[in-house]
Amino acid sequence: MHRVPDRHIPRAQILAERAFATVERFLHIEAVSGIVLVAAAVVALVWANSPVAASYDALWHTPLSIGIGSHVFSQSLHFWINDALMTVFFLVVGMEIRREMHEGALSDLRQAALPVAAAIGGVAAPALIYVALNGTPDRLRGWAVPTATDIAFAVGVLALLGRSIPGGVRVFLLALAIIDDIVAILIIALFYSGGLDYSGFAVAALGVALVLGLQRIGIGAAFAYVFPGAILWAGLLKAGVHPTLAGVVLGLLTPVRSTPARERPEDIVSRVAQSLSQNHTAEHAEQLERPARQLRLAQRELLPPVVRVQTALHPWVAYLIMPLFALANAGVSLGGVDFSSAAPLYAMGGIALALVAGKPLGVIAASALMVRLGWGKLPPDTSWGGIVLVGLLAGIGFTMAIFIALLAFRDEQMLAAAKLGVLLGSLVAAVLGLSWGALYARRLRAR
Repeated sequence: MHRVPDRHIPRAQILAERAFATVERFLHIEAVSGIVLVAAAVVALVWANSPVAASYDALWHTPLSIGIGSHVFSQSLHFWINDALMTVFFLVVGMEIRREMHEGALSDLRQAALPVAAAIGGVAAPALIYVALNGTPDRLRGWAVPTATDIAFAVGVLALLGRSIPGGVRVFLLALAIIDDIVAILIIALFYSGGLDYSGFAVAALGVALVLGLQRIGIGAAFAYVFPGAILWAGLLKAGVHPTLAGVVLGLLTPVRSTPARERPEDIVSRVAQSLSQNHTAEHAEQLERPARQLRLAQRELLPPVVRVQTALHPWVAYLIMPLFALANAGVSLGGVDFSSAAPLYAMGGIALALVAGKPLGVIAASALMVRLGWGKLPPDTSWGGIVLVGLLAGIGFTMAIFIALLAFRDEQMLAAAKLGVLLGSLVAAVLGLSWGALYARRLRAR
């Protein structure tokens, strides 16, 4: 193998390569995405309570239109973020669920029993706490707000604790959060969809049929599925189901195996590379187009679509879509909430208490019951201290909780109070999780 010496490469190019490599490593640090998410929420809160607060509301209500000829679809910037961009977030969630069902914690019923029970307990307990404090019809719609866990934020906080935390704790938290997301998706579909227009389901079915048809004929390029995905999204929007669920459907339909081929991608790469090493001369340059195309296709098929697409979308979701969602929705005017009225106060307190106390209570109680009955066992190298840590971190609702609050409350006072409850509860849960995690890690190191 002939390697070009560094002295033959421009200094600026070498520095750029090092900088890009550092940025790439930085973007894959899980704790960083959580910090960016918190920073976006803090900016939104400060902005919404600053002297230029009017510009905050004006920005998100700016109309944004797309259309062809006389056919124009116009919505606010807030809509495009919450209902369109968040579809990509739900697409990644759907692919995470698909991978777990294929080869992860959800692929084996016995292995999945404990995180499934813990997730159900972590949904039921917060909902019951909230309902106990908010029984009136105007507040009852928010019962599902504290049931959701923010995967990215929770895993990011766990990453801050370092490698002293056993890997079994991280796997258990991931499995629980993914199951939690499945429950949240079902809740959105069943309880927070408007009046259904069944003609929209026909349009959505057309989108699904196109996706399955493209897969059947062996189309592996991800961009080919954008148009069918848009049809599915439009169909669900017309049907009255929240359109972001189109992302979940597409994620679950994403293949877990590479497109069938007559030759393995590894063999194609080896064959083409050998051919290029023998024939790569200036006079044969025009003959390189076909092997270069074969290399690109082989490179694409080296990873299954569910892994390839999720890996490609992760930086965009973690560092653009989720922070943008937080920026657009976490800006609550503290002076705009009337806490002299009982309804907003009880809604905020119920959500915060349900996240901080209900989540760990439900997770720990359900896990203890499953182990006591012999229906499940703790993950490898994981003690009850690790389960307590998972329960505390599960109380970080943030993105998904705010998303459900937007669907649950139409009254501005109640929505603002719910958002404050989510922010307060998630902050306290994160602090408690970090504190307990540091103590837990210290005990493990001492052993």
